[in-house]
Amino acid sequence: MTTHSYVACDLGAESGRVMLGTLSDGILTLEEIHRFPTGGIAIAKSLRWDMLRIWDEIKSGLRKIAQMKIPVASISTDAWGVDVVYMHPNEPMLIQPFHYRDNRTDGGYERVFAKVPAQEIFEETGIQFMLINSLYQLEADQFRRPEVLQLATRFLMVGDFIHHLLCGSDQIDESNASTTQLFNPKTKQWSEGLIARLGLPRHLFPAVVPSGTVLGTLSAEVASETGLSGTKVVTTCSHDTGAAVAGVPGEGAGWAFLSSGTWSLLGIESATPIITEQSRKHNFTNEIGWGSSIRFLKNIVGLWVVQECRRSWAAQGMEFTYETLTEMALAATPLASLINPSDPRFGKPGDMPQKISDYCRETGQPVPVTQGEFVRATLESLALSYRRTIEEIELVTGSKIQRLHIVGGGTKNQLLTQFAADATMRPVIAGPVEATAIGNVLMQAIALGQLSDLTALRRVVRASFPVTSHTPINPALWDAAYRRFQKLP
Repeated sequence: MTTHSYVACDLGAESGRVMLGTLSDGILTLEEIHRFPTGGIAIAKSLRWDMLRIWDEIKSGLRKIAQMKIPVASISTDAWGVDVVYMHPNEPMLIQPFHYRDNRTDGGYERVFAKVPAQEIFEETGIQFMLINSLYQLEADQFRRPEVLQLATRFLMVGDFIHHLLCGSDQIDESNASTTQLFNPKTKQWSEGLIARLGLPRHLFPAVVPSGTVLGTLSAEVASETGLSGTKVVTTCSHDTGAAVAGVPGEGAGWAFLSSGTWSLLGIESATPIITEQSRKHNFTNEIGWGSSIRFLKNIVGLWVVQECRRSWAAQGMEFTYETLTEMALAATPLASLINPSDPRFGKPGDMPQKISDYCRETGQPVPVTQGEFVRATLESLALSYRRTIEEIELVTGSKIQRLHIVGGGTKNQLLTQFAADATMRPVIAGPVEATAIGNVLMQAIALGQLSDLTALRRVVRASFPVTSHTPINPALWDAAYRRFQKLP
């Protein structure tokens, strides 16, 4: 029996995990070794990531693994995209990096489009227009704090920054580079013309390597602190969506994926970028995945809305688990009130129940009263946005989506999963929950030669982890709701 062990550092917007994956004769077992919160910290009218604490938590997880006295072949980190960490030779980082929901990018579209028209940006990068993109973050820092960019010698993305701390690498993975809206997915190079026209310092942009690159081995410092030594550091897909999509147990053709969590990321895999006027009109994105494949997808606000509602209620002294909120939603009246998750107000922190109330009032709908009504309205609206996105994919690509694979933490919400089947009128296959860590681990196995390719990887996923199936119900009811949803501003 051949056994190999790998470590996945999986960083999400709410929590991070250090996971141990063991591959033995085509079966993967996954164990959560250490979990910790990651959420943003408000300080001095800004929202930041506490990277020092995140790094310390990762080392705590590595120490626990070292105490298990098992050989670890490699380690890789995946994290959210778009956010940048500014580097300098004399400092581990120049400043605590901004959270992508920080408001410093407000007004960024106007300033950027005055230099380069939106259509040209999309033709060059194929990336969905979102103010959280690195392009607008870099532009905002140049506009508001140019001294930071003058001092910085380069930037790294969050997952790649952890690799830097692990082994000293100053490179970033192309899956992460592709999220910046400053990278050309056709040439697999930084967009030199776009960088120059925006006046961004070229020296800040690091070398880009393909997913699956072995970056080095754990540094002597980290080995001494954690007790691990000789372990390789691999960049798999350092953008967590790339890792999650690799972990989808799909086979054959005709399926779409939905990575469900704080964000809902819905799309298909494509061999080449789909950069057309229609894809720009519908605001799709072309991100790079394993083997330089393309994730043609749309970012939807996701369970962030429920998370923010829960935080608002907790601040008022009302603590609810997600399980309790889902039970309350199940008891609420179906499809009474709907929101458009694409409305910018729902992407920002703040009093989310008040934002939902305001939206319903503005659109002449019943205003939710109970916590269950707020959550049900959110979940149903997310499901209807999935239907709209699938229809847009079919329109843009000319291909039919026959089934939907949902992976990630959002699959634990069985109500949302059933709503997704109902709203899209397609069968839904839900699971595995830990697709991101699974993809991370098994891409390490490919990089080190223990698996052959993505097809073999997904064969292991199907053999190792159960899924649940959901079929659509109440089509007439959801059809009527979709017609209402389509008219929402």
